[in-house]
Amino acid sequence: MSAIQIARYLVSFSWLYHGIFPKLVYIAPLEKLMTGSIGLSDELSYFVTKSAGVGEVIFGIVIFIFYKNKSIILLNIFALVGLLLAVAVLQPQLLIEAFNPVTTNITMIGLSLILLNEDADNKQ
Repeated sequence: MSAIQIARYLVSFSWLYHGIFPKLVYIAPLEKLMTGSIGLSDELSYFVTKSAGVGEVIFGIVIFIFYKNKSIILLNIFALVGLLLAVAVLQPQLLIEAFNPVTTNITMIGLSLILLNEDADNKQ
């Protein structure tokens, strides 16, 4: 299996997993903490979390299918940077926890850079 395919599967899997399990199947306590930190009511927090889960699942599928589209991959990188900044502003203590957004998002950005370089690799 090529590095491109491994990157494609891992980036897609990560979006799918983070959309399905900590948001759709079961709302993880950290998800509640994040939405609660912006002052949402319980009902609105539930809706936002579930909507974010659906969005992440859709985005994971889009990346899986359109992994050669540079705009999609750039959007992925910007989303990951934005989410990391949101955590840094809303719940900075999470940045030093085990399995934190820093390690997850930077790894995903690195895998996305592999996908971005696919055209350059194919032209050599």
